[in-house]
Amino acid sequence: MNPTGNTVFVAGATSGIGLGLALRLHAAGNRVIISGRREDRLKQIVAEHSGVEAVVLDVTDPVAVQDVTAHLLRRFPDLDVLVAMAGIMLPEDLHNGGFLATAEATVATNLLGPIRLVAALTEHLATRPRATIMTVSSGLAFVPLPIAPTYNATKAAAHSFTESLRVQLADTGIEVLELVPPAVRTALMGQENSQTAMPLDTFLDEVMSILGAGDQPDEILVKTVEPVRFAEARGEYGTMLRMLSGH
Repeated sequence: MNPTGNTVFVAGATSGIGLGLALRLHAAGNRVIISGRREDRLKQIVAEHSGVEAVVLDVTDPVAVQDVTAHLLRRFPDLDVLVAMAGIMLPEDLHNGGFLATAEATVATNLLGPIRLVAALTEHLATRPRATIMTVSSGLAFVPLPIAPTYNATKAAAHSFTESLRVQLADTGIEVLELVPPAVRTALMGQENSQTAMPLDTFLDEVMSILGAGDQPDEILVKTVEPVRFAEARGEYGTMLRMLSGH
């Protein structure tokens, strides 16, 4: 991915990693459009950051995804980067069926949302001289955090989907990247002040340095996420799972 000179759509960028990455990309010389469900929050971000543009979008609504992406392409025909960032993470107790509503909402947001965005924008992106689709999984795609089972499952599915997407789009000019965050100090699962989570600015510094490097890896991995990403390959899966289980 060329780190500058793109027109970038970051879906799910009203807070946390999504907003942080959008602002870094904007500062690097990209035209950036963000989206989220909260119109008031989007207006606040646009007011505070001159040049950033925004559209309201709930990725769990398939009609809205079609309508909003069509609107985006009319306004920004040079759109050449999609960052499918939208995601939620909630705890679930699997002892009874009460977790089902949370599970369904998580699948709709974390998995169907990005897939819908890819479906809506891939044909356009393939017409650009060079384009990028960036999905967002998690270190927990590779070793689960048992308190959030459906979140883990959606991120594992996002990783698998991205691998297939990259192979299928190899005959186009679309580069397919996967951002694999570790635990980061954001509002996700109340980790803003967690001493075991990576500071957001430190994470973004490392991500932007990777994106700016000449030899672009398929997976954007900061050093902190490598132990969980490669736990199985290193024969450390059981140890890592016990640690994430609090045992």
